[in-house]
Amino acid sequence: MADTKRTIRGKVAIAGIGETTYYKRGQAPDPEFKLVLEAVIRASEDAGIDPREIDGFASFSNDRNSPERIATALGIPEYRFSNMFWGGGGGGGSGAIANAVAAVAAGYSDVAVAYRGLAQGQFGRFGQGPRVNTVPGDGAFTVPYGVMSPAQTFAMRTRRFMHEHGARQEALRAISLASYRHAQFNPRAVMYGRELDAEAYDNSRWIVEPFHLFDCCMENDGAAALIVVSAERARDLKQKPAYVLAAAQGSAFRQGAAAHNAPDYATSNFKTLVPHLYDMAGVGPKDVDVLQSYENFTGGVLMSMVEHGFCAPDEVNEFFTLENFSAPDGKLPLNTSGGNLAECYMHGLELITEAVRQIRGTSTCQVPRVDISMVTSGPMVQPVSDLILANEPS
Repeated sequence: MADTKRTIRGKVAIAGIGETTYYKRGQAPDPEFKLVLEAVIRASEDAGIDPREIDGFASFSNDRNSPERIATALGIPEYRFSNMFWGGGGGGGSGAIANAVAAVAAGYSDVAVAYRGLAQGQFGRFGQGPRVNTVPGDGAFTVPYGVMSPAQTFAMRTRRFMHEHGARQEALRAISLASYRHAQFNPRAVMYGRELDAEAYDNSRWIVEPFHLFDCCMENDGAAALIVVSAERARDLKQKPAYVLAAAQGSAFRQGAAAHNAPDYATSNFKTLVPHLYDMAGVGPKDVDVLQSYENFTGGVLMSMVEHGFCAPDEVNEFFTLENFSAPDGKLPLNTSGGNLAECYMHGLELITEAVRQIRGTSTCQVPRVDISMVTSGPMVQPVSDLILANEPS
């Protein structure tokens, strides 16, 4: 158990969530900054808080929408905290929440907002290789040899894990089918109304083995935001609080994905975080009722779920089934809004809004009697982060 004098466990809650409409890349009618403002205002309204009360800001993945600009647009008279989680990709989703939570717990902020805006149609796509004259940094070791796109980068680690533990393609397929199944109940999902079955998955084109088309996340435009306040204040607001039991962030040694020089190669990079997470929360994998696991690609989900203790490495073929992952009655309902694969790729922040809905009991694929709702953010990048929410502060 974590030292209660040095933990955020139960001291802070998520009180409001807000999202724009989610769009396919390039289809958002508004600029990215306006989308962020809309999400922040909706999260404030959801919590029953005037957005001008916000005095703390936290984001990740080098979000372009700076706090001073948001504060000016919303008429916020003073902000006392601003923070950007290091690292690219979705590894900072839960970490941004953790930073906002820490600010509120330590008194740096009374009302903090964690947010992410993403308009790939306006600022460039993540799924393609770079189109530049020079390639500095890690890419200099891979791009000249044809390893250019995220799919190529992450496929290699996944293939190693599958080889070492005998994991079959069906395990990846179960993740994809579960996400698409849940998206059919979620009108917000970009893939709402576009069902996926095993035959369509198997017949879809390869992107880079072992990833079929439906193993890969989407490219989207939109924004999401969450309001964080003290546990005491959250109890008096509009919504049922989602109490933060634990948040962890960090990395093992030399785990930047791009250079392919990690000494532990077949990993999603959660091994060092997991003990801290469960120790702070006072729970373990058997206590988790519903999981939102970041899927840049299904292989990251495969490895991260193993590293969080939901099954052993050599048990994935038995555990990773559509039946086990389906809400409401599966052993571990997974990505119940559709996730990055089928709801929206908002760098995984939409996974956290769904984790909150599961605590509130308002998900479109609601799991009964949710006490513990968990999020894992950003496998195979450096750093990564995790979040555990609960319906009671203890």
